[in-house]
Amino acid sequence: MTKGQIEAKLSEAISKFEIEHMDRGPEKIRTIIFQDLIIVRLKGFLTKSERKLAQNKEGIDLIKKVRIALFENERENLEQVIKSIIDVDIISTYSDVSTKTGEKIIAIVVDQNIEEKFIN
Repeated sequence: MTKGQIEAKLSEAISKFEIEHMDRGPEKIRTIIFQDLIIVRLKGFLTKSERKLAQNKEGIDLIKKVRIALFENERENLEQVIKSIIDVDIISTYSDVSTKTGEKIIAIVVDQNIEEKFIN
């Protein structure tokens, strides 16, 4: 597979994961592989209610806490989805939500250079 094909397959699988496990999929998703990193950018991630709640500091804190808790609860399932596409060991997974832009970033660190292993 080419780098683009792997990135597209990961985007599709992560979007499906978000719908099934987080109850909402992104409007747009892009996955970028760079050496031993997988970076996923999800746009249009917040619900209409969350966007309204994000208009004040307490709401922003609440959204971030809830989204982090939801993500951590399902993190192992996400890692299994990724491992089903590319056979790598995942070292760590990070996620953060921007209440300003309504975007979510997921960063995954794996045990090897994916570009060298799979994209030749």
